[in-house]
Amino acid sequence: MVDIVVPSVGESISEVQISKWLKKEGEWVAAGTDLVELETEKASVQVSAPEDGILVKILKQNEEFATVGDIIASFQAAAKGAGSSGPSIPPVAVPIATPVTTSVPVATANPSASQPTRVMPAAQRMLDDNHIAASQVAATGPGGRLLKEDVGRYVAQAANTVGNAIASAGVAATAVTTAAAKSVVATIAPATQSSQQSAAPSPSTAIVEQGSANRAEEVKPMSMIRRTIATRLVQAQQTAALLTTFNEVDMQPVMSLRKKYQDAFTEKHGVKLGFMSFFAKASCEALKRYPSVNAEIRGSNVVYRKYFDIGIAIGGGKGLVVPVLRNVEKMGFAEIERTIGEYAARAMANKLMPEDLEGGTFTISNGGIYGSLLSTPIVNPPQSGILGLHSIQERPIALNGEVVIRPMMYLALTYDHRIIDGREAVSFLKTIKEVIEDPSRLFLEI
Repeated sequence: MVDIVVPSVGESISEVQISKWLKKEGEWVAAGTDLVELETEKASVQVSAPEDGILVKILKQNEEFATVGDIIASFQAAAKGAGSSGPSIPPVAVPIATPVTTSVPVATANPSASQPTRVMPAAQRMLDDNHIAASQVAATGPGGRLLKEDVGRYVAQAANTVGNAIASAGVAATAVTTAAAKSVVATIAPATQSSQQSAAPSPSTAIVEQGSANRAEEVKPMSMIRRTIATRLVQAQQTAALLTTFNEVDMQPVMSLRKKYQDAFTEKHGVKLGFMSFFAKASCEALKRYPSVNAEIRGSNVVYRKYFDIGIAIGGGKGLVVPVLRNVEKMGFAEIERTIGEYAARAMANKLMPEDLEGGTFTISNGGIYGSLLSTPIVNPPQSGILGLHSIQERPIALNGEVVIRPMMYLALTYDHRIIDGREAVSFLKTIKEVIEDPSRLFLEI
C-alpha cells in the first residue's frame, strides 16, 4: 500500500485545500494520471498516481485542508511484473479476530445471478489472484464484459468494508491468512457497502437551519486563493496610500487598425489581435517615462525596476488570478496575445503554477469584459500601480468643433501616493491615452 501525500508546492506554502478528487475510491488508475487537484494560496497543482494501481481510500475530502506531508489517500500499486496487459492486485490481507461475530448481513451475488458474458483476461488474473468468483463482481463493460476496473473496484470496496465492519464490532484484530480474509469479503453484504458509500457530508460544509427551509444557510470554507486575495487586498488598503485618477480614451484608431490587419495577423501568427496587447505595450512605454509607477517600496528604500513584468488579471475557475508577462518590452504583439491566451486557458482549467503568478511590477485589470463602466482597482502589493480598463461604449464627444459618436473607454490608474505624485500619475495615464489614440507612437517611440 502506498500513501498519497501532499507534496511541496513552493516556498513558504505549508497548507493546501483539496479542490477536487479526479478519481473515485476503487478506481483503477494508470501511472502518471492525475488523482487529485490541490489548491494553494497562489495556484492549483495536481498530484498524480505514482504507478499503475487502485485508489483504495480517500482520507481528505473535497474542500478540506491539509499541510505539506499529510497523507490524503491510500493507493494500492499493481504487482511487479504485471506488464501492460493489466494490473495484478495482491491478495487483500485484513486483520480480524477468530471467530468473527459481526452482525453483518450475508452477501448476495450479482442481481443478474448469472456469469458475465465474457471475463476479460486482465480481470480474470485479478479474480484468480484474489480468490474471487466472477459472479460476485458487477460487470460494467460493453455487452456484460467484466473488466479489470470492475474487479479492482470490488476488491478495494470489500477491503474497506471488512476493516470498517470489524472496527464497528469492537473485535480485537489479529492477522489472518489471505484465504480467511477472502471468506470474510464474501460475507459482506452489498447493503453494508452502499451504506458506507453514502457517508455523512464533509465537515467542511455545514447547513444551518433557522426555522424553515427558506432560511437555510450553507457554511463553506473560504478557498485558498480567495483567502490570499482577501489578505492581499486588505494589506494594500492598510499599508499603501492609494489614490485613483481617471481619463478616457477614443478606441476608434485601435479598432480600425485591428479590423484592417486582423486577417493577415491571424494567418501569420495563428492568434487574434486583441486590445490587451496594445495596452500592454502602451503601459510599457508609459512605465519607461515614469519609472516610479514601476517601482516598489522595500523597507525604507524605493526599488526602481529596469524591466517590465506586467500582470494580467484573469478570471479563472477559482477566482481572479494575475499571471505575469515577463519582459513585455521585448515581446511582440503576437507573443503577448499568445501568452495571454495560454494563461487564460490554464486559469480556467486551474492549471496555473505558482511561478506563473510570482513577481510582476505593474498590473492591468480589464473589468470591461464583465460590463464594468468605471471602477477603482486596488494595487497588488508590493506593486505601486494598476491600470483599470472598462467597457467600450459609443458616446457623443466634441471633436474638431463638432459633436461625433465615438467608441470611448474610461481608464483608471490606482497608485501608491507614497512614491508616486499626482502629476506623475496623471501624466502616466495621459501617455496611455495618447499611445492608444495614435498607435503609430509605439513604433516611432515618440
